[in-house]
Amino acid sequence: MTATYSVLHSIVPPIARTVWRPTVRGLENVPTSGGVILASNHLSFVDSVVIPCVVPRKVVFLAKSDYFTGTGLKGLASRLWFEGIGMLPVDRDDSKAALASLDTALEVLGRGEAFGIYPEGTRSRDGRLYRGRTGVAHLALTAGVPVVPVGLTGTEKVQPVGSTVPRIVPITVEFGAPIHVAGRFDGVPQGRARREVTDEIMTAIQALSGQEEAGIYNERAPDA
Repeated sequence: MTATYSVLHSIVPPIARTVWRPTVRGLENVPTSGGVILASNHLSFVDSVVIPCVVPRKVVFLAKSDYFTGTGLKGLASRLWFEGIGMLPVDRDDSKAALASLDTALEVLGRGEAFGIYPEGTRSRDGRLYRGRTGVAHLALTAGVPVVPVGLTGTEKVQPVGSTVPRIVPITVEFGAPIHVAGRFDGVPQGRARREVTDEIMTAIQALSGQEEAGIYNERAPDA
């Protein structure tokens, strides 16, 4: 845990919780120690700030590398901010780097930390819940760790596309019962196991978020 993270995490979450006063349910479902995956729906770029602000332990997310490579004071501030809230850079336009990010996630889980992931792959621009990609199942099955489904509501209204000032709106973060996969899929073909686990996770997320299911994969917007 870096010094920057320790400092920012002692300041940002209390302020954010005081200002937005998010409704948090099911926090007892998040293990206090050991590797765990927090798999959430994705409505806004602020999701990766909201979840760590309400979870009492460090949650590592991946963020696009652009946030870490800026120059000057603005670039330095951006890099310190994202590193400080526990994010790791990934080049989403490089397929090899994207695959390497799974190894990075496994390292995080192997250290007994919490890893946050959005199975949809990118944020929903129409509010529907898109089909989950199987990377989350690959991580859970490989690391043998539980998956805690997370349902977010209201975060898309905090700072809609085109706005520059965050809004104070009702936000709800709900954590579902952990999904345990270790030993459940022994002997099941790898592809089938990953698909079944992913679908189970997405069903749990939908029950928490109440979103309409799109039934298709989401595609990343050019500016996302």
